[in-house]
Amino acid sequence: MSSLQVLLVAGTHGNEINAPWLFEQWLKRPDLIDVFGLRTVKVLGNPIACQKGKRYLDRDLNRSFSQDLLSDSQCKDIEVRRANELLHLYGKDGVNPCQLVLDCHSTTASMGTSLVVYGRRPSDLALASLIQFRLGLPIYLHEDDSSQQGFLVESWPCGLVLEIGPVAQNLLDPLIIKQTILALEVCLEEISKNLSGQETFPDQIVVHRHLGSLDLPRDSEGSPTACLHECLHGNDWRPIKKGTPLFLHSDGFVERFSDDETVVPVFINEAAYAEKRISMSLTRKESWDIKEPWKRSLQSLLSG
Repeated sequence: MSSLQVLLVAGTHGNEINAPWLFEQWLKRPDLIDVFGLRTVKVLGNPIACQKGKRYLDRDLNRSFSQDLLSDSQCKDIEVRRANELLHLYGKDGVNPCQLVLDCHSTTASMGTSLVVYGRRPSDLALASLIQFRLGLPIYLHEDDSSQQGFLVESWPCGLVLEIGPVAQNLLDPLIIKQTILALEVCLEEISKNLSGQETFPDQIVVHRHLGSLDLPRDSEGSPTACLHECLHGNDWRPIKKGTPLFLHSDGFVERFSDDETVVPVFINEAAYAEKRISMSLTRKESWDIKEPWKRSLQSLLSG
């Protein structure tokens, strides 16, 4: 029998309140979400930040799982301590080990329901392909960005981020909650089907591979000199090409996309990324054949 246990995380960012609220209701009504016979552990990623309605206290928890931070005994940041605590409790070698993690997020950007995959771990890609096949969700493949590292799901053998929006920070939204339930149930069902050998893999997976991020134009003091152009608002996942308006300056000058390659923007005007000086990230849409080693990696992980 498989020893698989799935870690479900909500509230990695304390001002993303829909998934934490859902987890609260789930404790009162276990029938709210079908877990398809799987053993699950539900936790708040950053409970102190959730109490205060803040994204984080000292640093972004979802950037606090790098080995440099985890091994720094001098670091007193609340989020680094919490990252070590989560790994001690639920890491693959922890007190109550989990082999797979689903990290539930919301966004102010018009991302709809989407998956975020970090890097190209075979088991991650295999699981993401099953979920995409069921729901048609876009997949943002984040890789090769030295300025953005230390993500929670990377510290478990297999892990995906569920990203759902748009919704304002600290706002409960019934549609976001319904979408979260649906996405979680499909994820858990596909894991269960894989355990019983009833999974159906597609021939291909479609990913939007991270190329880089754009900041707003700024002056020498770091203040924005332009805002995002209105034609981009709400248009995550829609391709932009050379000449597409990007930024509008106060004098009416329009700054346009100048590259020859058509790209796809994601996380457009995400409120939480303003501090990171990211107005959007650019991706390349690619279709990859599903590889047998991906399937075997996931099946081996799930079967224990």
